Amino acid sequence: MKPDPKYLNLPKSFWAYVRCISEKCQYTKRSSQTVSSPGLDEILAAVHVLKLDVSEVLRPGGDLTPLGQQLLDYFKFRADVLNTKARHHLMDAKKAKALYEFVRAEHKQVKIKAPWNKQKGKKKAPAYLSAIVAILVRANAADFPCDLDPRALTTITRQGKALRTLARRLDGAFPSTANPIAVWEIKEYYYTTTFGSRVANGVYESLLDGMELEELREHEGVKVKHYLIIDAHYTWWSCGKSYLCRIIDMLHMGYVDEVIFGDEVVERLPDLVKEWVAAARDSAP
Repeated sequence: MKPDPKYLNLPKSFWAYVRCISEKCQYTKRSSQTVSSPGLDEILAAVHVLKLDVSEVLRPGGDLTPLGQQLLDYFKFRADVLNTKARHHLMDAKKAKALYEFVRAEHKQVKIKAPWNKQKGKKKAPAYLSAIVAILVRANAADFPCDLDPRALTTITRQGKALRTLARRLDGAFPSTANPIAVWEIKEYYYTTTFGSRVANGVYESLLDGMELEELREHEGVKVKHYLIIDAHYTWWSCGKSYLCRIIDMLHMGYVDEVIFGDEVVERLPDLVKEWVAAARDSAP
């Protein structure tokens, strides 16, 4: 999923309103199977509770200010893309396994060692989404290398000098962790039974990476593409819809370039890798 250009490059104060109103109104009602979209009355009630200036969102005559209208529109947009699009791409372990086997059969020429999850017993299995990503990246990377299991921090250099080194190891880099064109993170949680702190921390880790890459772009003029690839219907949809909202916010704040949901990876990732290959060829000396 790409961001809607309408909500890109908005001031950080807009996202401050989005976050605090979302928290007060609740991202989703406990009894609901869908993501909520707060209406005007709920937004105004939240503004009142937060002791914010209501005139920022509502004019004295009762008309919405540009900010108020933008907030109302964005909340509707966020709920719509999650309820009608993202949720239908999320898979369970059975579907993910079937898709992994299909992709592996389609790309028999690609030889990779499939990563395994950290589960035990009957739940121990290949990390299906990570393996699918690895196969599709390798299959479309032409003659370029790609780091599918980075064991090093991502570092950006210029003329032999280090500019920035990211705080965390990511899940993949093209063509390598040294001056990559693209990096990605994979969050697959097929066997979790609750939305625990480990899953929540995964979202905040992606936010940290995005903020570091934003600082690199703004201060050094270096753009590294950043992708978030997630799956597991029960974890993300049944338990973690509020964090899906945070991910959509993060996408439009510019901290990730795209979010890929579940089986969407098969359609979208090959095109992205071809874009990275073209960029690598254009930048070759």
